[in-house]
Amino acid sequence: MKYMTKVLLALSVAGLVSCSKAAPEATPDPVASTNSAPLVLAPPGVRFSKIGSTGPAAPQIKAEADKAKLEKRDVVVYVGAKWCEPCQRFHHAAQEGKLDNDFPNLNVVEFDLDEDRERVMAAGYSSTYIPLFVVPGPDGRASDKRFEGGVKGDGAVANLTPKLHALFN
Repeated sequence: MKYMTKVLLALSVAGLVSCSKAAPEATPDPVASTNSAPLVLAPPGVRFSKIGSTGPAAPQIKAEADKAKLEKRDVVVYVGAKWCEPCQRFHHAAQEGKLDNDFPNLNVVEFDLDEDRERVMAAGYSSTYIPLFVVPGPDGRASDKRFEGGVKGDGAVANLTPKLHALFN
């Protein structure tokens, strides 16, 4: 019996010693260890965003552009007005999904000229005519990739569409 007790005691000690070893370290997952944010694709189509109505526009535009880049989407700053017929026609066509096939990955940062004139001009988004479409620069300020103005009537959207395409080609 003493022999059996010694064997059991030895096995117990061996079991304790083997359990006290640290578990092997897991090999880190290279995808999980990256510092970048996870890629979340937005639904296809034209998406509007109206940024805050106070403070400088450029940093807010930059934040929207950075977000769009993560989502693999193009971004354009759009300055329009409620009284502008080409602006109304573009806006309605986009909101109704009529431009989704033409612009499946477009984020539109929207400003109203009457409400946001000083802010957009301070960020370089000034023009003689509206609507104004501008691809923002890396700092959120206006780049040279832009066009302004449109035509009134039923051809308004058809007039704007190829010009908008040209900004991204």
